[in-house]
Amino acid sequence: MSWTRVIVLSLLTTLLILTISTAVKSAAVRDNSKAADPKGAARQVFMPESEASNFFKRRSRRSVQYYAELQAEQRVRMSNNEHRREHNEEQRHEFENYVEEERDEQNERSRETTEQMREYHYDGLYPRHHWFH
Repeated sequence: MSWTRVIVLSLLTTLLILTISTAVKSAAVRDNSKAADPKGAARQVFMPESEASNFFKRRSRRSVQYYAELQAEQRVRMSNNEHRREHNEEQRHEFENYVEEERDEQNERSRETTEQMREYHYDGLYPRHHWFH
């Protein structure tokens, strides 16, 4: 029985808090803007129709770009492509050098292993054959 009282009291308290909070518009934030001149705020945000249409005519995607703009964009694209090409070429050279070094090391290890096997199995009866000069 005591649990039901606790639950009912908590629900009533929550309902009271929600009712009071919806009644208060904004208790924590002060509004310092002038409510007497709503047109002034609209003038700051919106522009006249003629200016807006000119703005969109100049800035739309379908508008014709000037030749200088096209040239500048083309130069930027070409520069980016050149940087990408140089980077890829540098990476390729680094990889080729790495592969060459690894191959040389592998050849050296196999040559040493072969030489060690020859030394180990040499019985002294026949003259040595140097396979790799």
